[in-house]
Amino acid sequence: MTDANARTVANVILVSAGVAAAYLVITTPPLRRVALRAIKLWLGASVPVYLAHEAREAWVESGRPPDIMFR
Repeated sequence: MTDANARTVANVILVSAGVAAAYLVITTPPLRRVALRAIKLWLGASVPVYLAHEAREAWVESGRPPDIMFR
């Protein structure tokens, strides 16, 4: 088996496992609730951090000293 064939087989296996897991989560209400709660937690934590980082970068690129921003 060539390297390209091995990668293709591995990709097909990973995709099919991902589809099976997604189907299981979508069709099982307790798993769906856990998944939705995890997504809300992840978005609730990562989006504000990302926005704060971008605001700080914009502040620094504007030429103002970064220490004045949070006083």
